[in-house]
Amino acid sequence: MLSACSPPPDPGASADVSPRVVRPTADTDFDYQIGGAYPPPPGVRALARDRSAKPARGRYNVCYVNAFQAQPDALHWWQSHHPDLVLRDDDGDPVVDEDWDEALLDLSTADKRERLMRIVGPWIDGCADDGFQAVEPDNLDSYERSDGLLEPADAAAFAKLLTARAHAAGLAAGQKNTADLLPRHKAMGFDFAVAEECARYDECGGYASAYGDRVFVIEYRAADFARACRTWGARLSIVLRDLDVLPAGSKGYVRKAC
Repeated sequence: MLSACSPPPDPGASADVSPRVVRPTADTDFDYQIGGAYPPPPGVRALARDRSAKPARGRYNVCYVNAFQAQPDALHWWQSHHPDLVLRDDDGDPVVDEDWDEALLDLSTADKRERLMRIVGPWIDGCADDGFQAVEPDNLDSYERSDGLLEPADAAAFAKLLTARAHAAGLAAGQKNTADLLPRHKAMGFDFAVAEECARYDECGGYASAYGDRVFVIEYRAADFARACRTWGARLSIVLRDLDVLPAGSKGYVRKAC
């Protein structure tokens, strides 16, 4: 099993951040497996999996962590153990991302961000212990769904804590979506990007410029995937996946690469 402190024996990484942190290489064949792990398709040298899964031997592995929102099945735990770390509206009800039925976490003060790190930080450490090379903290853009209760600066401040923890554990850190925060990418400390539907929303160029083409692109519509491949296929890592990112062999599974 690869350790998080050593690069995989593959052209899929370059160790130019620090002796321990290994950035992904641009235009590496990539797969997005956060909906369930399965054997990497032929040619795949980098992939992302949920933190509950094990990394794939001999690949560059990105660990998915839902850092800014609560998983639907975890809201009761948050309510029972850390109720004030769940973002609440004026009625005291959790503010929920309705698309995924996920309650937003409250990043609104430095104290709450530090307390959240006592929970999320060990998840990142666990990714390193399991042998991942990088971490992908999801829902950086939760402030967009907060009904004005969170600001972009809150997300950027929490991201800076997350990337520092990742780097301390020997992991690279990827900015997940949120093109509006690209001007702050250096301050946040991210090393690469994971960009969903950047061709659909004409955002791929911004990520490519910020991260030196170290961008994993996931498109969910065939037309957007074709456009991404035509425009960015020679520079970025691009994959077409089904919206539920199902494991191979499942009904509805889709996976193509440029």
